[in-house]
Amino acid sequence: MKYRTIGADPATRREVSVLALGAMLFGSLTDEKTSFAILDRYVEAGGTFIDTSDNYAFWVDGGQGGQSEELLGRWRRSRGVGDEIVIATKVGARPLAPGTSYTDNPEGLSVKVIREAAERSRERLGVERLDLLYAHIDDHTVPQEETVEAFAGLVAEGTVGLLGVSNQAMWRVERARALSTAAGLPGYEVLQYQHSHLRPRVDVPSGLFPDGSLGHAGPELLGYLRAEPALTLVAYSPLLAGAYVRQDKPLPADYDHPGTPARLAVLRDVARETGATVNQVVLAWQLGGEAPIVPLAGASSTAQLEENLAAVDLELTVDQRARLDGVH
Repeated sequence: MKYRTIGADPATRREVSVLALGAMLFGSLTDEKTSFAILDRYVEAGGTFIDTSDNYAFWVDGGQGGQSEELLGRWRRSRGVGDEIVIATKVGARPLAPGTSYTDNPEGLSVKVIREAAERSRERLGVERLDLLYAHIDDHTVPQEETVEAFAGLVAEGTVGLLGVSNQAMWRVERARALSTAAGLPGYEVLQYQHSHLRPRVDVPSGLFPDGSLGHAGPELLGYLRAEPALTLVAYSPLLAGAYVRQDKPLPADYDHPGTPARLAVLRDVARETGATVNQVVLAWQLGGEAPIVPLAGASSTAQLEENLAAVDLELTVDQRARLDGVH
């Protein structure tokens, strides 16, 4: 395993494995025995960075989520896991009532919600401090000053370490970080957005993003990383839920555009040249690039995890990386 540092402040920054493990479906679609086996193998291989949310996975049973955090809490207690494992979680997108969603009834990012949600997450995970807490989605009903001050208050109290943000427009992220800086408060240091080798269309409206997707790492976010080297991108769904390699999982509709075939072709060429899988090439491309990217990949079996872990040691040549970077 290899490692990198996230965060700048010596009091809160953490060294984490370069490959993060997504626990979204642990305790729901992935049963406890399998989830524990995946977690055990990940830690055995040197993995130290696990990702969850307070709303995972509400859509499985129509509830409000919490199954993933609860399972991680049981796993931590049964294995005696301590501060050596960094667990990131998120608040803001938990449905306020069963049968609803984050598009029509989200908890939001008020000071009251942030404090109460963080406390519930600590209880479920069985930790005194959340290593990394994200604002899961934006909340335009609350002044950004309130959200910024609420997150910073938790850091000051020692119940949260690092702060992160996901699924927000870059202008909103920059505004929140500017407010933090001006007030002398800790701000967002980790950005979690969807990022893979294939590039999706981002102009298609959705319930959460009426003007087009804000959840993908596009040119503005990648340029922001170049300008702010202290930031880290945690790239979720790097393997597109298996769509690169599984015939039963077609690519999502937003990848159906003229640029996709050429990028798929170069991925497959490099996979043949290296003897690796397409999935491993995608992860190695993210891991070895100039941008500070931590791929966040889930797994529903230890076999899938083993494939992902092998990507850490896959070294792409300068030519292979140039071809992967240069396809348009």
